[in-house]
Amino acid sequence: MSLHPVVHSVTERIRKRSAPSRQAYLEGIARMRDAGPLRGHLSCANLAHGFAACGPVDKSRLRNGPTANLGIVTAYNDMLSAHQPYEPYPEFIRETARALGHTAQVAGGVPAMCDGVTQGRAGMELSLFSRDVIAQATAIALSHDMFDSSVYLGICDKIVPGLLIGALAYGHLPAIFIPGGPMTPGVPNKTKAEVRERYAAGEATREELLEVESASYHGPGTCTFYGTANSNQTLLEAMGVQLPSAAFINPGTPLREAFTREAVERALSITALGDDYRPLGQLIDERAIVNAVAMLMATGGSTNHTIHWIAVARAAGIVLTWDDMDQLSQTVPLLARVYPNGEADVNRYHAAGGNAYVFRELLDAGLMHGDLPTIVDGGMARYGEEPKLDGGRIRYEPGPQVSGDAGVLRPVSAPFEAQGGLRLLRGNLGRSLIKLSAVKPEFRSIEAPAVVVDAPQALNRLHAAGALPRDFVAVVRYQGPKANGMPELHSLAPLLGMLQNQGRRVALVTDGRLSGASGKIPAAIHMTPEAARGGPLAFVREGDIIRLDGEAGTLEALVDPAEWQARIAAPDTAPAPTDHGRNLFGFNRANVSPADQGALSISCGPATTDGSAWHYDAEYDLGADAAALDAPHDSKDA
Repeated sequence: MSLHPVVHSVTERIRKRSAPSRQAYLEGIARMRDAGPLRGHLSCANLAHGFAACGPVDKSRLRNGPTANLGIVTAYNDMLSAHQPYEPYPEFIRETARALGHTAQVAGGVPAMCDGVTQGRAGMELSLFSRDVIAQATAIALSHDMFDSSVYLGICDKIVPGLLIGALAYGHLPAIFIPGGPMTPGVPNKTKAEVRERYAAGEATREELLEVESASYHGPGTCTFYGTANSNQTLLEAMGVQLPSAAFINPGTPLREAFTREAVERALSITALGDDYRPLGQLIDERAIVNAVAMLMATGGSTNHTIHWIAVARAAGIVLTWDDMDQLSQTVPLLARVYPNGEADVNRYHAAGGNAYVFRELLDAGLMHGDLPTIVDGGMARYGEEPKLDGGRIRYEPGPQVSGDAGVLRPVSAPFEAQGGLRLLRGNLGRSLIKLSAVKPEFRSIEAPAVVVDAPQALNRLHAAGALPRDFVAVVRYQGPKANGMPELHSLAPLLGMLQNQGRRVALVTDGRLSGASGKIPAAIHMTPEAARGGPLAFVREGDIIRLDGEAGTLEALVDPAEWQARIAAPDTAPAPTDHGRNLFGFNRANVSPADQGALSISCGPATTDGSAWHYDAEYDLGADAAALDAPHDSKDA
């Protein structure tokens, strides 16, 4: 199947826009590659430090032979259910490498905070910036010139994007991501959401809520809803840097162990020491980024990736914009219904055909790049195949041609919706995004007065006091990256969902984030420019009529232009971030880029000729492309 014309045009636009920075990036990793396996360039003292703690076999191989040494970067900790299964992985990886005549070492660990624990808490203001810390920690782990290839143990939220950004800084090294798999099904996500809403209404006790939460999050593995963590896994496969269909195999199973063994073997077979060298920085090009976005839209994945994948792309010298994402979303149909876009969990999604089914459908329809080189032989076509366990090894066979559950997966010829999961909103309040796939069509537009708060807790207090109007648009501002680190506002979902259940019309407009697990109500999020940068949200007043139309892609404050111009920005009344470690991230808040440029608080991407970090300003450097990007997109090639 030939490539869809819109997918082709968006890819070409990204390629042309990115040409200078991509070339600089590739030249940089080529210089690192041409230096050869860098361990051989270490001084005797350097090398002795590098293998001092190794056992006799590993020490002999690192000292004397051209063996491959595999660097392990791990995000293991006991608190994250998704990452707890990683505890024994390093020893298993070392044993597998030894059996192949190679070596492996834990290069370093990276922090891994849990958004599920910090939702609605002060610690959530560290969440987004933890991605940048993880990227830096990954680069530090790889800085020792000891490694010929790398594997990454990370699954959740900002952790995978951070690992990717750090790994791309060492893009001359091959890299494979190794997932741990989702926990088995517990209480259905719909049941959990219903109890949350009852609790918000005062109709359920804390004991009832804790019981249902514990039955939902009940064991090792990734949370079973299709939030940021599980979206990470599908996007990694879409870019060809994780083994095909590795994402949703449960922890502690023979197939899960076989996938880990296969990943280690593959990582050791694609180094510069052999004849099948596949460095990460060359695999992740503009085609890989477009594939990731297409998969995000087709599966109704997390809104967080409209920030994270812009940052990941920049780390590879590629300039991705919200306009690119929006046009792809209007072209790629929605093929999956997984909570919060439906009732199924990721286990049911996988059983219905999962990623293999979606990849085959998208590739056959020309909605993904099939010519993308990946970590496996056979390229993207292999990602449409289904894994089977055969004598402890993985054997692939043709993937499902028909959905195993039409309520969860559908073909391109009969999708759940003709458009993908996300939509870019434009208007006099700026630019923002909405996850349309999580909102029923009858709730996708609203015109109602604004209730303006500078902290999400204030909205709960207004509800408790009976001070909220029947229909309203909650404007929660000063929640952007510069203001307070752009926390997720998932704690508002039960309240707003409950009010919508009562027949009231409600919506959320914010420069903050909303969890990839949130849905149901129309929410315009990631508003740019944010209020802390003098953005229009700072000029909204209580009672202003706000019109949000998700289908039309518009968001406006219906205020007389003369009155609007006469207004001054309202101050931020939220408490200053000085506790729970937030004071340590003042530099990040002061230097962070806008959400539509990845909300990066670190230098990312290739350096310019004068050694400074390369920077791209989408607002001022679109050139002749700007008019086309701002124009409405239809299903034909723009």
